Amino acid sequence: MNKRKLGNTSLEVSEIAFGGVEIGLPYGIGIQSESDMLTENEAIDLLHASLDAGINFFDTARLYGNSETIMGKAFMGKRQNVILSTKCRHFRNREGQLLPGYDLKKYIEDSLQESLDALQTDYVDVFMLHQADEEILDNEIITTAFSGIKDRGIARTIGASTYSIGETEKAIHSGVWDMVQLPFNLMDQRQQKLFDVAEQKGVGIVIRSVLLKGLLSNRGKTLHPALKEVQNHIKNYDSLLDDEFSDLPALALKFALSFAGISSVLIGMDRMEYLHQSLAVADGKYMNETKLRMAKQLAYPDPAFLNLPHWDRMGWLT
Repeated sequence: MNKRKLGNTSLEVSEIAFGGVEIGLPYGIGIQSESDMLTENEAIDLLHASLDAGINFFDTARLYGNSETIMGKAFMGKRQNVILSTKCRHFRNREGQLLPGYDLKKYIEDSLQESLDALQTDYVDVFMLHQADEEILDNEIITTAFSGIKDRGIARTIGASTYSIGETEKAIHSGVWDMVQLPFNLMDQRQQKLFDVAEQKGVGIVIRSVLLKGLLSNRGKTLHPALKEVQNHIKNYDSLLDDEFSDLPALALKFALSFAGISSVLIGMDRMEYLHQSLAVADGKYMNETKLRMAKQLAYPDPAFLNLPHWDRMGWLT
């Protein structure tokens, strides 16, 4: 497993990062309840197998159900071999308003302590904002609290998980955040225009949603009627399949790995077979310029429609 620098930090992370949401709560197409998930022991075995295979970067969050707790159990006695990234709880109340001053600072500290307890560690390698909108990124109390946590060594680096181009751009130019985690995939390539800027600023880029919550995998064959155009567009990627890119997940992952400005690609894993498939694709060989250009040309024409949280609320992902 190749390693890449995480921006200007001292961290060298595996090209494939273990996305921990699926081991913590029901998530993704076709996953309805805990009965569809791995047991705790199976999840621990998968984490151990990932580490043994060369993956050193593990991503979780306070809001990922039991994910932190399972990772804490899995990595007892192995902490020095893993790079742990977790995310703070969300900052907004039910009305969508940010918590006030002192409460907000305490909320961040309490969330971090909960994560440390669950992960059974006294520090995290990356501590992140979860769903960092522009108001959150502009909030001085939040940036001061996160910077203070980094200064005290409780987090080696700090980062922001963003959705929109505006959020990512603000995080990159702020001078506060060491890395940004953002959505990027064959369908939605909008954030690519910020990769060079991030590299110039020394900000690491970690990609999520590379399989678009399973749509760019075998799970996305039959979608809700409201997603008919999306389903039809996905068929276009068959034209890029060949002996080297044998299926859609391999194509999607290889596409993301082909950008030098990307430090690591998050793969949500809840099956041993997904680990083996990811390892087979992450072989250090990337798309040539011709294939990469063809893949770029097949981005979805209306990327704003690719709003998975909205699809989820509408019941289109069940």
